[in-house]
Amino acid sequence: MALSANGARGEVPLRVGSVDLVIAAEIGRLAAVSTALDCKSFGDLYQRLLGVEVAATIAGVQHLAVKGDGARAAAELTLPDFPACAKAFAAALSHHLKDSEGKAKAGDEGAPATTTTSPSRSATG
Repeated sequence: MALSANGARGEVPLRVGSVDLVIAAEIGRLAAVSTALDCKSFGDLYQRLLGVEVAATIAGVQHLAVKGDGARAAAELTLPDFPACAKAFAAALSHHLKDSEGKAKAGDEGAPATTTTSPSRSATG
């Protein structure tokens, strides 16, 4: 039975083996994948997930699942599942990237937007 996904939140349905999942590119989940893969940048994480590197696909299935059993899905993962994983990862990530672009454009209209940036790693020691 397929699980319901909230597209407005960027949730994407994914079936791996016999396991139905819903994945989402939430910051904490992306951080878990990044840590598991020892990624050095968002670009590295993005490339590895969309390139369906084996370790990245396993980590993505395990950590990006917001509904369903990610661990069981990772255990059932086979090569024929990789195209669906790539498509789902791309959809989840692009939802938020498109949303960010829209917010940036909206911020350009009317009053000037205030931008807050996080300190760099070198600035925080």
